[in-house]
Amino acid sequence: MQILIGWLGRAISFVLFRGPAKVRWALGCVLAFLWFDLFRIRRKVVLDNLKIAFPEMPERDRVKLGRRSLQNLGLNFIEYCYLPWLSKENFENYFRFEGLPLLEEALKRGKGVLIMTLHLGHGDLACAALSLKGYPIIMVSKFFKLRWLNDLWFGMRERLGTRFIAPRDSSYALLKGLKSGAAVVIPLDQFTGPPIGVRTTFFGKETGTAAGLAVMAERSGAVVLSAYCFRDTNGKHVLCFNREMPVSSVRGPEGARQVTQTFNDELEGFVRKYPDQWMWIHRRWKRFVVT
Repeated sequence: MQILIGWLGRAISFVLFRGPAKVRWALGCVLAFLWFDLFRIRRKVVLDNLKIAFPEMPERDRVKLGRRSLQNLGLNFIEYCYLPWLSKENFENYFRFEGLPLLEEALKRGKGVLIMTLHLGHGDLACAALSLKGYPIIMVSKFFKLRWLNDLWFGMRERLGTRFIAPRDSSYALLKGLKSGAAVVIPLDQFTGPPIGVRTTFFGKETGTAAGLAVMAERSGAVVLSAYCFRDTNGKHVLCFNREMPVSSVRGPEGARQVTQTFNDELEGFVRKYPDQWMWIHRRWKRFVVT
């Protein structure tokens, strides 16, 4: 059964990969319509999140923005068909890079690099592109409970060169990866409560954010680079390295909170730049409750 599912998935992905871009976009819009307008899955979450972020925006404009974000998310899902067919010979047809000298200079320091990013654009494809370009990439990612699904899903991506580490109890593995000179990709835009998370704000509203990146930066001495991905008007995925983030002392909870807040502020700027390509369906602003 697993083999059959794998071959069926490859056949469908090949047709989508080779087909016209307009077909992929149309399918993404169909998925968005089903999700946002017909079944209204997490529609209220999307609109509530947009109201927090853009309280001055009229309701009808928030609905339009929410729908566009789901259309981009739907297209992201369809574009996973790229993964089995990307190679070193063709990947630059679909990707463009900005700020790569920042990454190259940071890697030369010999302590690895921590790439702080968020669920904007198609980050999974961006990691694949960096791996195909020859950079040693490790991504922190949750794993599925079903082993065969893990083997299928992560196997496709590992084939392109990206390594994966689960977020729980990962300090040793991450430090080892950084020591080997790898670039570790850490998405930091999802809610994380105590004790792993610290109390921060995002778009001016209180939330919880994982403090692990700040702590890891101090422990390892690795450079923290902020980066994001977006889809341009021609349909290419653009991966931008923005800047090296300043990391002051992280000793104690307050130090970790202050550094993590500067990270949040950076990510907020990226969302404001491309609000229709961020993942608004996530419940980013849960209550931060210390028990």
